[in-house]
Amino acid sequence: MGQLKLGEAMSMISAGIIKAEELGIRVCISVLDPRGDILAVARMDGALWRTVPISQGKAAASAAWDMPSGDLKDRWDQPVVRALSMMENGRLIPWQGALPIRRSDGSLVGAIGVSGAKPAEDEMVAEHGLRALGNES
Repeated sequence: MGQLKLGEAMSMISAGIIKAEELGIRVCISVLDPRGDILAVARMDGALWRTVPISQGKAAASAAWDMPSGDLKDRWDQPVVRALSMMENGRLIPWQGALPIRRSDGSLVGAIGVSGAKPAEDEMVAEHGLRALGNES
């Protein structure tokens, strides 16, 4: 099915922004490839500067472990997880708000991370962004 395209990343960000506006929150949304490299980032007007690296860190953790970033919170003290975080200079953030992006065949093509609101709201925005792909990642 191939790698995630910029247009797809932008569609996910646009859908996420719509959901954030409905919720009355200001967030940053980052879409990364499976290696954790940035494909697209958007910080809504009024979102704090720190939402950029946090959204990227959540997405990088989700992509690295192919699971929702919130699911990593309880595993973060395990040696392998901690070691990878140290190797990545602490850029992986195990906190709710990022989800893996998969093609309909199940292949991992990236992750979407959100920061700026309550963790459950961040994840809700990420879920809405995923729906823009139409394959229920």
